[in-house]
Amino acid sequence: MAEQTPDIWRKLEILLAPLGGLLTALTVAIIGTYGASILNKKQEIDARNKVFTELTSQREQAETAMRKDMFAKIIESVLKAEKSSPDLSVLDIELLAYNFHESLNLKPLFSYVERHLDPISDKQYVERLEKVAKDVTQKQLLVLEEAGQKFDRTVDLNALQRNPGGIVLDPADLTLDGTQRRFELTVIRADIARHRLELQLQIITNDDTKTISFTVGFYDFPMIDNTRLSADQRCAVVLNRFCEDASCAADITLVFFPGSRASLQERTFSDDLIRQLQQPLNSKVTK
Repeated sequence: MAEQTPDIWRKLEILLAPLGGLLTALTVAIIGTYGASILNKKQEIDARNKVFTELTSQREQAETAMRKDMFAKIIESVLKAEKSSPDLSVLDIELLAYNFHESLNLKPLFSYVERHLDPISDKQYVERLEKVAKDVTQKQLLVLEEAGQKFDRTVDLNALQRNPGGIVLDPADLTLDGTQRRFELTVIRADIARHRLELQLQIITNDDTKTISFTVGFYDFPMIDNTRLSADQRCAVVLNRFCEDASCAADITLVFFPGSRASLQERTFSDDLIRQLQQPLNSKVTK
């Protein structure tokens, strides 16, 4: 019996040898088909991504070229304001403001057109300029508020006239990305005719105090006209309303936001970029 056992295994080996080759071939075929399918899908996805990237790039290039031509023509028209009608000059500013307000400081152009308007005979056009500026300011505020903090204050212009030294508004404590700052606003004086306020702002962070003085009007837009703070943060004050009737009040908003939400021309400083790049690494090391 013991002598027959090797013969049995030998016979089984002979019988199963073709089957093993068949299984090997079948396995190779399945793996090859599956691998080819995956490769084809990857190539298809890569081709679609390439087409999408090319279409997006072409669309952006076309839009950039169109905006460039549009900007050049409008600027040329604006700078000839003395030869243009008030209506056309204000229309040019409207086109510029609604299309380029995030990348350009339009305050000089607003002021330029306003200087060519008569406050009395062209009052409707001055009001149109201010309306455009208010619309742009509100659009930018919505973007900045989404990532930051804000507070509103009302300035009693009658009380301001009775206090030559200015009036102090209620301070506010705002926190952004773990940094708390106290903002204290003082209104120094008001330019009733030109709808502007002269302000002094104190920003207190821990034991550090920063004091700045500036004038704010309807043509100061927060994405561009803002104050740089430490930790790549910014703050800006905007004028929302300036009333000349019996109430004689002005509404202002201070917005506190990260530097990443500023306009394209307000680029982040290199030390802030380095700090941002090192932050994820430091957090991982700490953990």
